[in-house]
Amino acid sequence: MESMLSNLTTYGYIVLFLYSLGGGFVALMTAGVLAYAGKMDLATAMAVAFTANFLGDTLLFYMARYQKSQVMKYFHKHRRKLALSHILMKKHGSWIIFMQKFVYGIKTLIPLAIGLTKYEFLKFTILNFFATILWTAVIGIGSYMAGNIIIQGYEAVAERPYIAPIILFSLVGGLWFYMSKATRKR
Repeated sequence: MESMLSNLTTYGYIVLFLYSLGGGFVALMTAGVLAYAGKMDLATAMAVAFTANFLGDTLLFYMARYQKSQVMKYFHKHRRKLALSHILMKKHGSWIIFMQKFVYGIKTLIPLAIGLTKYEFLKFTILNFFATILWTAVIGIGSYMAGNIIIQGYEAVAERPYIAPIILFSLVGGLWFYMSKATRKR
């Protein structure tokens, strides 16, 4: 455990940056807990996560807008999820840019779906900037403030390792059920 913490302290900001390019929820939460434990600096971790997340979403939008044929090759099997993203965009408008930061499973699809529409690049960039600030503050500061509870939860699961697969399968199953129900043909 100590060597893992040492590696996270040494390479944590690089891992946080790379992970936050495509999402970063878990990485930022982990960084907040490590900051609570005194292993990372919270302000630096939040700045790194903000930068990577903002750049990642902007890059996804840009690729969908200007490299549509190359992007669609990779998302051929996820057409229904992209359609769901379009529906969410029509239903919630620009607020979906804020909401997608907190919903696992559509995080990378929303910028792609918006990039496929005629949505203005500058408007997306400005809204994405503020959405990323909000996401970074809520997750970073929230996980820092809940650091003690999260550490106690980790220790409880470490004492009873059979709980971890139950929690993992419940989360993955719930996400799979929601996505399959939301993208089902009617």
